[in-house]
Amino acid sequence: MEKNEILMVYGSNPSDMAIKIAEAAVLSELIGDKKKRIGLKPNLVMARTADEGATTHPEIAAGLIAYLRKNGFSDIVILEGSWVGGSTTGAFSACGYKTLAKEAGVELIDTKTGSYKAVDCRGITIEICDSALALDFMINLPVLKGHCQTRLSCALKNNKGVISDREKRRFHSLGLHKPIAHLNTKVRNDFIVVDGICGDPDFEEGGNPVYGGRVFAARDPVLCDAWAASLMGYRIEEIPYIGLAEKLGIGVSGPARLRELNKNSEAPPPPLPSGKAKQLSAKIREENACSACYAGLIFALLRLDRTRRERLAPVCIGQGFRGKKGTLGVGVCTAGFSSFCPGCPPTGAEILEFLKTR
Repeated sequence: MEKNEILMVYGSNPSDMAIKIAEAAVLSELIGDKKKRIGLKPNLVMARTADEGATTHPEIAAGLIAYLRKNGFSDIVILEGSWVGGSTTGAFSACGYKTLAKEAGVELIDTKTGSYKAVDCRGITIEICDSALALDFMINLPVLKGHCQTRLSCALKNNKGVISDREKRRFHSLGLHKPIAHLNTKVRNDFIVVDGICGDPDFEEGGNPVYGGRVFAARDPVLCDAWAASLMGYRIEEIPYIGLAEKLGIGVSGPARLRELNKNSEAPPPPLPSGKAKQLSAKIREENACSACYAGLIFALLRLDRTRRERLAPVCIGQGFRGKKGTLGVGVCTAGFSSFCPGCPPTGAEILEFLKTR
């Protein structure tokens, strides 16, 4: 497989699709030495099954593991760290990876519980987990989905799962896009398999899955995310971390050469954002909010009675409000406000109940 290629396969069996992708890419030759330590990095942002549009189908990882075993690779691990406030162990269990690991005989690594090293990532020092730095080859398994702060979540952003929770919070204080780009100067992206089966085009937490029936692969994370952005109707300029990553020399945004491994006239068009998250954000005053907290607020606003939502005062959220005063806030960072929902992060359900009383 060439660096400028996107391999695309259509279907409804994620395991078979992953194997076809690996075979077409001749993945075994890309890896080389059979003794290499190989890591699979899914997106398990929270304990929610893949059919809800937020997490990577375990069948994709299963197919890749089967391929790797068949080709003589044995040192294989699955590593991930859920978002701030989330339990990776719970996500491993709920998303089917605990069962997969037992059946396939691979190790599960919770990056939240391991050690970290401060690494210079082209001018930004970032705490990266030692288990990720120890890999010889990493297979990134993101979900093609939307994100209520960055619009897109795919390969480059998925690597946030190998940094500490402290670092995840700091990423938001730095504005997300720049640190995401710099992180990828050190974290490996040797092969990327994107789960485009049924991602939520609006929301990283899922809940509104849209069937896409496709899996695609790339070797260049910048090319991968530029392609993913175009599938979802975005210009590269609308996803700043893609351009920043390209300027750092991580990859190139195009042109890409698409190689479709099969034809499927029944394959639906790529899922496009509905704009719901963007509309709801008009009620939010955000300054450096962590993803879990912000997503919880979007969840609550989405489920709040429309009339009550329209009457609601602007809701402040994020680390930028620490020590400040205001009227209505969400999260412990707004503890100085006259009315705020406590928690770090509060759940979407807790925020919803709080907003119902305002």
